[in-house]
Amino acid sequence: MDSRQIDLALRKQKLQMRADAQRADITRRLAGIDGALDRVDSLRDNLAWAKDKIPLLSVALLVVLAARPKLTLRLAKRAWVGWLLVRQVRGGRLSALLPTAIPLLRGLLALIKRRIEPSAGSGSAAPRRRRTG
Repeated sequence: MDSRQIDLALRKQKLQMRADAQRADITRRLAGIDGALDRVDSLRDNLAWAKDKIPLLSVALLVVLAARPKLTLRLAKRAWVGWLLVRQVRGGRLSALLPTAIPLLRGLLALIKRRIEPSAGSGSAAPRRRRTG
C-alpha cells in the first residue's frame, strides 16, 4: 500500500472514533431533556383535545358559573393572577415578580398546611396503638 493511502485510512479511522465519541456525548447530554420533551408533547396533546372540545367545555363553564358563582369568581381571580405571573416571567422581569409571588406562595403553603394537618375540632381521635402480647 501507498503511504498516502495509509495516512488517509488512519485519518478516516480517527474521524470515525471522534464521531462515535461525539455521538455518545450528545446522547448522554440529551437524556435529561427526553422527559421534558415527553411532558411538552403530552401538554400539546391535551391542549389539542381541549381545542376540539371547546363547545362542551364552554357549556360546562356556564353551568358551573350558574351553579357556583363564588367558586367561579375565585377561580377567575386565581387564573388572572396566574396569567399576570406568566406574563412577567416571560418578559424576564423576575424582580417585578417577587413582590407578587411571595404572598401567593405563603397563602399556598398555608392552604397546603391546613389540608394536611388534621383539624382539632373534627372529632376524630388519633389512631390507637394495638397491644400485642
